[in-house]
Amino acid sequence: MKILLLGGGGREHAFAWKLSQSKHCTKLYIAPGNPGTAQHGENVPIDPENNAAVADFVEQKGIEMVVVGPEAPLVNGVWNYLRRYRSTSHVAVIGPSMQGAKLEGSKAYAKKFMQDFKIPTAGYREFFATKSTLALNFLRKKATLPIVLKADGLAAGKGVVICQERDEAVAEMAAMLDGKFGTSSRKVVVEEFLSGIEFSVFVLTDGDSYQILPVAKDYKRIGEGDTGPNTGGMGAVSPPPFVDATMMKKVEERIIKPTIAGLKKRKIEYQGFIFIGLIKVGNEPFVIEYNVRMGDPETEVVLPRLKNDLVELFMAVRDRRLSEVKIEVDERAATTIILASGGYPGDYPKGKAITGLDKTEGSIVFHAGTKAIDGQLVTSGGRVMAVTSLGKNFREALAVSNKNAKAIEFDGKYFRGDIGFDL
Repeated sequence: MKILLLGGGGREHAFAWKLSQSKHCTKLYIAPGNPGTAQHGENVPIDPENNAAVADFVEQKGIEMVVVGPEAPLVNGVWNYLRRYRSTSHVAVIGPSMQGAKLEGSKAYAKKFMQDFKIPTAGYREFFATKSTLALNFLRKKATLPIVLKADGLAAGKGVVICQERDEAVAEMAAMLDGKFGTSSRKVVVEEFLSGIEFSVFVLTDGDSYQILPVAKDYKRIGEGDTGPNTGGMGAVSPPPFVDATMMKKVEERIIKPTIAGLKKRKIEYQGFIFIGLIKVGNEPFVIEYNVRMGDPETEVVLPRLKNDLVELFMAVRDRRLSEVKIEVDERAATTIILASGGYPGDYPKGKAITGLDKTEGSIVFHAGTKAIDGQLVTSGGRVMAVTSLGKNFREALAVSNKNAKAIEFDGKYFRGDIGFDL
């Protein structure tokens, strides 16, 4: 089977690594990929958000399956575009339709979906840039602190701000409505703050049935002790030890089943991943957000624990026979530590030479923001690499990841040495 994987980050390197192990994968293309994905397939210089370019490539190369890594192509309607034309309508797409992608593409849409299907989540209100005075007055006079502000649209994982002070909330809301995140924050969702510990559940669905993949927990803040601004993710652990069978039964009955039923009731075409960001408040799970693809860096700990042939899983999704599949999970724990560029998530330099990969041992190093220039590997993003390790428990795995994170060098390298500190 010829497969096209869309994306070029650490998540996509993990996907390429896993897909290339399948006996069913005869040729793997990655658009645009990175130096890491090039170890497992052929990188092609195609913008994954350019639907016409993707469709042309699919037709020219006889692609049979398109696996969508990031959210933007899904929100941009790549599923719908490929379905529209006879020459590509037969191709399996692992990812939802544009309507399904609204679960991530619009925070307000997702909150209304949860409300409609009685899925536990924080209370919320939405405000528009055209009526900014209403939003600011609400925060000045009525909001209970702390308060959570979320850009409605996509913001690369950085559009969520938790405000402790009223003046801070007003200033942040004004900036967001004024275009801090472009058109993504012309609408802002204001949520009540929930106090608890977060975790991530990943569901693969064929539109009728579903399977639950290994659970993970990621660390979003840049600073140790979960301080500082949000990032795309600085590390992850799978499984988080506090998520037991009782908690997962609650998640499945109260959240996963109503979500799948809601998609079917609304006749939304959805064959792909649902990432459910959850928070455990006391002993009860609440949904923080939906994503319509795998998370990053959680993918880098989930896929190494998944024993199944990934292409076989995707074929079952395509054929709507996922209910016949049994998910097999490596009992070992997995951890990943992100190596970031100095200055991230703010401005950061690029083009810094990367060395020391040959000194790593016992980890899988997934490339995220790297580039090869004249044979030299250099940094090209805020999150540069994900160092993933397996161990008897998460502490053992973290020790290996930390050791190898120190061995890899580039100017300005930063990583959190406290991943898993709260477990």
